[in-house]
Amino acid sequence: MTVTDKKFKKIVAVDNCGLTPEIIVKINELSVEPISLYQDIPASEAEIVERISDADCVLVSWQTKISENILRSAKSIKYIGMCCSLYDEKSANVDIAEARKRGVVVKGVRDYGDEGSVEFIFAQLIFLLKGMGGHKWRNESTELTHKKIGIIGFGTLGQLVASTALHFGMEVYYFSRTRKADLETDRLKYLPLDEMMRTCDIVSTHLPRNTKILSEKEFKIKKKNSILINTSIGLTFDKDAFVDWITHDRTSYAIFDGCGYDESVREFKDIDNVIIFNQSSGFTFEARQRLSEKVLNNMIGFLGR
Repeated sequence: MTVTDKKFKKIVAVDNCGLTPEIIVKINELSVEPISLYQDIPASEAEIVERISDADCVLVSWQTKISENILRSAKSIKYIGMCCSLYDEKSANVDIAEARKRGVVVKGVRDYGDEGSVEFIFAQLIFLLKGMGGHKWRNESTELTHKKIGIIGFGTLGQLVASTALHFGMEVYYFSRTRKADLETDRLKYLPLDEMMRTCDIVSTHLPRNTKILSEKEFKIKKKNSILINTSIGLTFDKDAFVDWITHDRTSYAIFDGCGYDESVREFKDIDNVIIFNQSSGFTFEARQRLSEKVLNNMIGFLGR
């Protein structure tokens, strides 16, 4: 296939990519052969290669890894559409460096589920502070007003969390690998990680997939009677250090989003002060529409339509 053909020869969605039926119809129009859609997660690399077959376009969610071995075996691939966020090569579930060597274009999407994640974070906090969901942070019902929230990772989602927290009258701090001084105000300030862990009532992590930033050191200095929130895919912390912290400081709480997909987090389900939401709160009806449209637009852009 060449870009000037305006169509792919064969499109395969190797797992459940979460695309809307309306967008699937439009994607099908970009293929000479009918699109092949799989709704489950392949059990092995061999099964992935079998599903791809001679497809030149592959769509994949974050749940399936397209490795170097798969790219070497599936020689017909020209384009991979990641139906999930692509922050950087290190955190991607596609071996982008190997794809580049082979002339395979990889496109991902961003900023499609942020609104739902923000709603989840503050809904859970309000329920916990008010004691409305089976857990209560302190003996007496409290407000978000004047509570200190620390945001680790200050991309689109982190900034949305910050603006919402400001609306509730919270003291807002952020930490990121690159400081964003142009966004700082007297109500939104940068804080070194150690100081954030010592002083903030609430710490919320918003990092690329499987990016671990909190170690035993950070948990040992974490403020007593505080809250940790993770809406990232995969753990953002050392698991043993987290368990030691959450089981010894019974006045603190941890809130997880989308962890029904993550076996490592299911291990925490029997800890009383851990709250687990067993689906991705960011993947709403609206988010699915945004994701689908961005995936389609990436494909159209590749074809040069």
